[in-house]
Formats: sequence, structure tokens, C-alpha cells
Amino acid sequence: MQPKIYTADDHNVRHNLVDSDALYVLEELEGAGFKAYLVGGGVRDLLCNRKPKDFDISTSATPEQIKHLFKRKCLLIGRRFRLAHIRFRNQKIIEVATFRAGDNHKTDELIVRDNIWGTPEEDVIRRDFTINALFYSHLDDSIIDYFGGYKDIYKGILRSIGDPEKRFKQDPVRMIRLLKFKARFGYDVEPKTLHALDSCLGEITKSSPVRVLEEMLRMQESGCSETFFRLMKDKGLLSILFPAIDTFIGEVNEAIIYDFLRSMDMFNKKTHGNMLERPVLVSGLFFSILASRIAGITNQGEKPLRIGEIIDIVDEFIFDSIVPSFPLFPRRILHTVHFILTSQYRMTPLSGEHSRNYRIMNQVDFPLALRFLKVRTMVDSSVNSHYVTWSDYWNTIRPAGRRSTRLRQSLQLRNNK
Repeated sequence: MQPKIYTADDHNVRHNLVDSDALYVLEELEGAGFKAYLVGGGVRDLLCNRKPKDFDISTSATPEQIKHLFKRKCLLIGRRFRLAHIRFRNQKIIEVATFRAGDNHKTDELIVRDNIWGTPEEDVIRRDFTINALFYSHLDDSIIDYFGGYKDIYKGILRSIGDPEKRFKQDPVRMIRLLKFKARFGYDVEPKTLHALDSCLGEITKSSPVRVLEEMLRMQESGCSETFFRLMKDKGLLSILFPAIDTFIGEVNEAIIYDFLRSMDMFNKKTHGNMLERPVLVSGLFFSILASRIAGITNQGEKPLRIGEIIDIVDEFIFDSIVPSFPLFPRRILHTVHFILTSQYRMTPLSGEHSRNYRIMNQVDFPLALRFLKVRTMVDSSVNSHYVTWSDYWNTIRPAGRRSTRLRQSLQLRNNK
């Protein structure tokens, strides 16, 4: 299988566009006698004139050889798919994978282990879509293309490598990734690949919950989550993975959910790296459904619900409704989401009055609750005055990042009045 080589004269990818730490890893591997290429999304994004989120590397070195070369900087992870993480300052990680091999095009069985080492040619055939099957060589700025991914990028086409139906059955998460790339780039899906998506939807239940959740959260961080969730709804994946959200949207509530997703997308795009934390993003998925339930209960009673009653409703909603139908979220995230959601009814009471219970600011997750309240102001301007009040109090009691004991005591005195 002969690849098409695109030289530096054919494209705009140059050394100065590649992360300096990724270049360091490439140079160290090449210097030790191994082949090493920038691969996948990093190459694709550079060709699309986008700033890559990750710079992943494929190499002929085995994980143990990578560990020996980078020593304490290197952490080996994974069983199904053995990887090396090279760690740098500011928690940056460059992911390095060994070239893989195997006859994955001859079977549609679910892949449970993937640690057979191979060549660059064998490795690239195992990738999901042609646009992700490009190698970049830092030695001469060349792009190495085995499956026409270079042209597909410029034509705007999403095409599976190999038989798409087999590929989706081998790794059903590829279906989520297909919609992820369509949401991000707006590409058209090649007809055969689109047909395979429709016929393999049920396979998604065989996927690793951890991988499914990671893909979903990455999309919420991408700034394209509204488009992504619309595609998930249209193609039927949402009803399998998020039945509560799918049902809520089906009850003529889609504008509310999509307003929150759009607002979080706008927030993440405007903050230039200071993205919303994952518990805040998850809260944005569920708040509308919870608020609808609480509003329905409130309308049946004469008095607004008390905070203790709201906490019970949030408990039931998260641990009796969400967890059984979608048991992917780690408990630590769900407990933080619980705090964020209940805090909204402390900061914006159903009575409409400003709360005077400032002790909530002593909780370690209060900044997350405040960030989510900011997102709510982008959806509902009526809560803006509450956000301004709580934001002012929060900024007052933590000068230079540390809370003032005197001011905190004064707030506690207010609470007792």
C-alpha cells in the first residue's frame, strides 16, 4: 500500500505551528532511532487552519522503550490500548502510541484488546475516518496520506476507513465521533458511512461507558455542543444514551435544552481557555428538566417549596431517574452536580427574593455554582440581579484569592439577623 506524499509546497503545516513540547518528543524519538509522526486530529486541525487541542504522536517505539527514553516524564496507561503520556509543565500531556497491527477489517467483533505492535501502514488502516488517518513528519514537513484523507478534508467529506458497518460494530464509539466531527466541521457524511450509522445504532450499548462519557464531555467543551446534541437527537443516539433528555425534548421543550447548550458554547468560546468545568456542563444538561419538574410541583401547591423539599427532589431526580438510565457519570461528578443544582434555589429562591443565607459560600464548590448561575443569566435575564448580588459578595470575601475572616464573620452576623 503506497501512500500519497504531500510536500511542504502542497500545504501550510510548518514547525512553528506544532507545539514545542510535541516537537521535543518527536525529536527525542527520532534521535533514539525510532520512527515518529504527528498523527490524527492534530494534523487534521492544522490543515484546517485550526489550533489543535491535542498533539498526538505515533511511533515505532514500544511503550516500555518510550518509558525508558523519557523516564520520570512518562506514565504508561491503559490495558485495552496501551499508551504513554509524556508530562510537561502546566499539566500538559503529549500522548504517544505505538504503531498497531491486526486484522480488524476481517471481523465485526467488538475490540477488547489492541496491543499488537505493527508498522505505520498497519497502524493507519485501523483509524476511524480518512481525515484522521494522516501522518505529519517533522523532518521535512511532509504529510503522509494512505486513504485520501487530505482531499476529503478539502472536499468536506466524512468517510470511514474500510467497511463502515464492520468498523462501527468493532468500536461503536466511532458513531459518536462521526457526529462529533460533523458538528465541529460541518462536513457531509459519505452515503455508505451514513447508512452504516443508521443500521448500527443499537451497538452503542456495547461501548465502554467511560469512553462514551469522555466523548460527550469533550463535545460540551468544544463550543459545538448544541449542534452535536441536535445530531444525536436526529440520528437516535440520544434516546439510547440520554433517554431523560430525549423524552424532555420530545415534550416540546427542545428550545430550553438547546438554549443552555448554546449559552455554554458561547461561554466557552469567549473565555479563551477558561472553559466551564465538567460538573457545570453536566448541570446545563439537566437543569431545564429539573426546573420543569419543580415548577410543576410548585404550581400544584399554595406555597413555594422549601429548600429541604427541593433537595429531596434533586436527590430523586439524579439518583433515581438519571443514574439508572444513564449510569456513566462518576459519583464525584454527580455529587458536585447535586450541589450546583440545589444551590441555584438558594441563590435564586422560588419566592423571588434575594437570599440572605451566605454560608453557602463556605462550600468548596460554590465557585462552580456561581459559574452556572452566570450561564443561567445568558438564558434568562431575570436572574441577572441575583448573579450580580452573589458575585459581588463572593468577590468581597476573597481578596487576593483568600477569604477575609472579618468579612466572613460580618456575613455570618447578617445570616443570624
